[in-house]
Amino acid sequence: MMQTHVAIRDISLFERPVRFVRPFRFGVVRIDAAPQAFVRVELDVEGGRRAVGASAEMIVPKWFDKRPQRSPDQTVDDLRRSLAIARELYLSDSGLDTPFGLHASRIAAQVAACAAEDIPPLAACYGPAEIDKAILDAVLRAHGIDVFKGLSTNIAGIDARLTPDVNDDAVAKFLNGRKPTQAVAIRHTVGLDDAIEGDNGIDAIARRESIRYFKLKLGGNPDTDAERLALIGRELDATGSPGDRLHVTLDANEQYADLAALTDLTSRLDRDPALAPIATRLLYIEQPMPRETTLQTPLDALTDRTVIIDEADDSYAAFPAAKALGYRGVSSKSCKGLYKSILNSVRAADWSNASRSYFVAAEDLTCQAGLAVQQDLALGALIGVTHAERNGHHYVDGFSHTPQAEQEQFLAAHPDLYTRTDAGIRLATGDGVLSTSSLACPGFASGAHPDWSTLDPLQTPTKKIPQEHAL
Repeated sequence: MMQTHVAIRDISLFERPVRFVRPFRFGVVRIDAAPQAFVRVELDVEGGRRAVGASAEMIVPKWFDKRPQRSPDQTVDDLRRSLAIARELYLSDSGLDTPFGLHASRIAAQVAACAAEDIPPLAACYGPAEIDKAILDAVLRAHGIDVFKGLSTNIAGIDARLTPDVNDDAVAKFLNGRKPTQAVAIRHTVGLDDAIEGDNGIDAIARRESIRYFKLKLGGNPDTDAERLALIGRELDATGSPGDRLHVTLDANEQYADLAALTDLTSRLDRDPALAPIATRLLYIEQPMPRETTLQTPLDALTDRTVIIDEADDSYAAFPAAKALGYRGVSSKSCKGLYKSILNSVRAADWSNASRSYFVAAEDLTCQAGLAVQQDLALGALIGVTHAERNGHHYVDGFSHTPQAEQEQFLAAHPDLYTRTDAGIRLATGDGVLSTSSLACPGFASGAHPDWSTLDPLQTPTKKIPQEHAL
């Protein structure tokens, strides 16, 4: 399969409200509801075929932009605006290009147009990320092949034009013959307001759902975090799993003000016996400091620790800049861009050697049942992750926000990924892993599409793209 050229004919944007069954808190943000965005793309594929593709993603408040002067509702509107701006840019030229070429020729204009409206780069990338997923879905459906086979032969035309630190040969080497991870273990996130003990506590969840990986949120205060981690450590020990069978990651979501505060916490991990259950199971620390501080501050004495970036990953230049400062990895999230995840994986493979390894981790709590979780899971399986932050089902009641007929279509298309329970159709999480087998279907892990007639048009401001940012 050679790379394919396409022309975009239409892009439609929708949303659907999603209410949580329990609130989730990270940093200073507490969420109990959020809309989910849906993208429908219609395009012409060279050779005369017409195809439709789709994607979905939560519109999460106060993650893409944590500036205190922006309210949660304003940050949601900014993501809607990011989608609307991207739609105009992708429709601005009806000529043929590869799926990756469409992305590469528009991402700079997208970031600039969003900056003119005070939308930061990470939020700016949201719009293209969702449209790119839908375009790839349409292309794969037109050819009747799955995402793993399609990208292993580079049907999207991915090259190194946005990543000059690697070359096209490195891209081809990484993609050639990639085989997906057959099952991805669930890394269960423990939010700052989540129960640690009891029926919904760590020991209970580990036993009930066979969870072997936990992601623990940090609040940014070494004293408070150390006390909470000690309690969590006792729960981890209570599961009876030895240190080599149960693993944790720590995520501060930018809450550690500076390197001194972070060093305070890591020193406690080194010396406090009460934190040994955490320290012995710790895989890495994720995005401890604010994104602005991150790319200006060498890790210095913490370079030997495994620390990765997430919110600081707001451009193609971010991972190399973080590497130069001592960081070892970067998160993959399809909401930040599937091509950036793939190219960062190319980098990690290219940079790693016998003395130092680099990696891409799978992070995204907010992927909900349906296209969102399927496409992000497939992306992770493609780049080779073995475990992923994947317990959005803990906060949202399965497909409860989705019409029953649509639920049934997804269950029929992906019977290994979903299961019917007394409470409704849910992710099949009972053995602590998610199967990727049915994601090898024509399209971008999309055996079913949403019922478009049940969705609301995307709510979006009416601002236009400044003329100087048009293609």
